[in-house]
Amino acid sequence: MEISDKLLCLFSAEVEEEEDRYVVEVPKREINTGAVDPGDTYRVALISGDGEAEPASDATGHTPTDEPQPPVEEGEIRYVEIEDLGKQGDGIARVERGYVIIVPGGEVGERVKVEISEVKSNFAVGEIIE
Repeated sequence: MEISDKLLCLFSAEVEEEEDRYVVEVPKREINTGAVDPGDTYRVALISGDGEAEPASDATGHTPTDEPQPPVEEGEIRYVEIEDLGKQGDGIARVERGYVIIVPGGEVGERVKVEISEVKSNFAVGEIIE
């Protein structure tokens, strides 16, 4: 299955019947992370589920929490486009689900190769390496 680069979030939900319509609820965590804004319009793709999905575990056997995890890891190399400047003049790039990567020395419109040096729950720092 091919997944679009425009994917903002991914979650499982039931289709619920409400009077004369059907509803799919978006988890609050997707709003809180900035992936989705209330009132905006989005395209929705539905993928059939064969019953209840079991939570996946990582290589250490731990089951992920309900909180979304950062889409980058320390040491990861990424190509990003600087979209904005922060209050202190650092470049701001956004990746999956609107997750922010702060790029010191980045200029708006520039496409740079960065190495992720620090990862927090709501942002990361990437150092320009090329």
